[in-house]
Parts: sequence; C-alpha cells; structure tokens
Amino acid sequence: MEFRRVAPIAFVNQSSEAAMQPTEAPTNELLVYKQEIANGLDGGFKAWSVVLGAWCCLFCAFAVGIFQDYYMTHQLSNHSSSSIAWILSLEPFVLFASGIVIGKVFDSYGPQWLLVTGTFLHVFGLMMTSISSEYYQFVLAQATWFQERRALAFGIVSSGSSLGGVVFPIMLARLMPIVGFGWTLRISGFVVLALLLIANLMVRSRIKPIPRPFRFSDYTDPFSEPCFVLLTLSATCGFFAMFIPINYIVLEAGENGIDANLSSYLLAILNAGSLPGRILPGYFGDKLGRFNVMIAMCTFSALVLLVMWLPGTLLAPGSAAVYVVVSLLYGFASGAFVGMVPALLGQISPDITKIGVRQGVLFTCISLATLTGSPIAGAILIRQRETYWGLQVFAGVMMTSSVLFLIMARTTLVGFTLKAKV
Repeated sequence: MEFRRVAPIAFVNQSSEAAMQPTEAPTNELLVYKQEIANGLDGGFKAWSVVLGAWCCLFCAFAVGIFQDYYMTHQLSNHSSSSIAWILSLEPFVLFASGIVIGKVFDSYGPQWLLVTGTFLHVFGLMMTSISSEYYQFVLAQATWFQERRALAFGIVSSGSSLGGVVFPIMLARLMPIVGFGWTLRISGFVVLALLLIANLMVRSRIKPIPRPFRFSDYTDPFSEPCFVLLTLSATCGFFAMFIPINYIVLEAGENGIDANLSSYLLAILNAGSLPGRILPGYFGDKLGRFNVMIAMCTFSALVLLVMWLPGTLLAPGSAAVYVVVSLLYGFASGAFVGMVPALLGQISPDITKIGVRQGVLFTCISLATLTGSPIAGAILIRQRETYWGLQVFAGVMMTSSVLFLIMARTTLVGFTLKAKV
C-alpha cells in the first residue's frame, strides 16, 4: 500500500503529462531524471521485475480482519471489540505513519536497506505474535519505474495484497484448528520470509538515490498546493472507512447466525473481488483519466456501504447471500484505493525525485485514519448495544466525503468540464 502527492498541474490528456516537467533551468538532478526516462521507462525486464518484487511485498500484507473474530473468542475474549480493534489498527498506522521518515530515506538511499529491515521486522512480528497471549503482546507484535502506465503498474502491484488476502485467510482458517494459533503464525512467517527474499532480489530504484540535507520545507511545501491538500483529505476520509468492513463483516456475520465455515471465508471473498478492483481501474485510469476512474470507484464504494450493506443487513440479517455479495462488491469497489492513490499523487507531482517525501507526508496523514477508524467503529458498536447500522453509516459517510474531496481536487486541475481526461 503506497501513495504520493504534488503541485496543482492540469492534465487533460496523456501527452499533457509533459507539463509535469518544470520550466526553469534544469538542475543536475532533473537532467539525470530525463536521461533515466529515456532508458527503460514503462517497460523492459528491470521495470517488470520491480513490479514482481513489489507484488511479493504486497502479497505479504494480508488482511488481518480474521484475527478480530479469533481474538474475541480466544485469547482476548474478556476485551471489547473496540479494544481489540486497536491491535488491528496499529499495523496500518505504523505502516503509514513511518512514511514521513521512510520517504526521505527512500529518496536519499533507495529501497534496498528498507527492504532488508522490513523483511526482518515483518517475519519477527509474526513469530512474536505466535507466542502472544496478553493484550499488550499483540499490540507490540503487530514506485518510480512507470509514467504512461503508472496506474496499471500500481494496480498490478497492489493486487498482491488482494491475492494474499484470499490465500492467507483461507490458510489461517484451515490451519488454526489443526496446528493451533502459534504454529499457524509461524508457518505464515516462513511463507512471508520466502516472498520477501524474492522482493529483496527484485526491487531496485530506477533513479539513482541522491542524498539531500534535511529541509523542513520539503514536508510543508506540499500543503501550499490545493490539489495535494484535497487529495490528502480524500484519501484520509477514504481510509477512515476502508478497513471497517474488512475488520467487522466477519464478526457481524457470525453474530447474525451465518455458518462459521462461510463467515470465515468472507475476507477471502472480499479480497477476491479486490483483485480485479485493483488492476482494472489502473488500466482504465491510464486510458480514461485517473481522477475520473477514481471518482467513479469511490462513488461505487459509498453506494455499496450505504445502499447494500446497511439496508441488506438490517432487512435480512441472517441472509448469507447479503454478506457474500457485499463482500465481493466492496472488495472490487474499494480495491482502487490502494493502487490509484499513489498514481494520482505521481500524476500531480512536478519532481519525481522527491516522491518519497511527498508520499511520506500523505501516508502520515492517512495513518491517523487507519489508527482510529476501526476503534471508532467499535465504540459506535458498543454504544449501540452490538447493532451494526451505526458503524455502517459512519463508513458510508466517510467514503462519500472522500468522493466530494476528489471531485474538488479534479476541479482544481481542469475546472468543471466533464469531458476532460484527468
């Protein structure tokens, strides 16, 4: 999962992306960047091997929503759903909040040491979780090769987490009754280690890293760009909503009498829907305009939450079909968020050599939503005496707000014209 942002620049067609290039006298860094564009951009073995390596990383970022239900019925049965949600929220929070530091490191030194460190921490975290039994232990344990086809490349990379979200929940559900919680996590750790070793071998930086002195203005300048601010607000609102169905739909289905065998597969169904939902919007975004496609997909997400999930579970709470259809459609609709936000940020970024810092700023803003979104939903659930319509409304309103901010961002680029490819 990754993202980025930039100064307001209008893009009406694909060729207009040339407008991203600054008009002032080129610096040495920009001359290097232009030469890099001429060598292997948008294709070739090196570019697609980076996509494969990044795909392996995202495959390992499997959905942990299945643990919400498991913790509530096993190790943490004496804790509320809101308290347990903090454990699941801390993982994406740390992932995104660290971006403000990691983005700078990436721009200056490239991805290699970040991958090595991340591989160790990810595997170590899974192994430590496998021996955890107390709340505090669970708390403690848990992009530049393309331009014309940028959204498609991001979509393919992000599809890794979709496929991982299909495979891992099924694997966990099958292994836990056979080998227990501890060995299930250890086996997952070994699978993750193998995939991350591939990523360490494949992922390389196209642009030679250029160490720069720390400048506080690198972190504040993006907020002077209206389009960047609006994209950040949109992504933040979207991530307030995004993980709520992922973390709560299995729990809701179980409480409403849905067969345990089926409910344990809902996350796999959701992620199966997310697989085409990450690749297809990227493909059509490059053809029809990335903002245009993102607005359509986020609108679809809001409709699934407010028009299908909310009334469906109120009117037919015991219907397995409702949960299966909602999981499948929400997975498809929300899948665009992971792959398209980085592409949108790259589109409005005038200097690709600073993309890590800009992405880090965006990630840090998003991290507040990923940290608090599910616990807020859990608190709403408790306040409403274990009825789910309140958290469903909260998720739907946040996703609708995301759509509105996206429309405003698009307007800053091309005005109110509907036919512009942007």
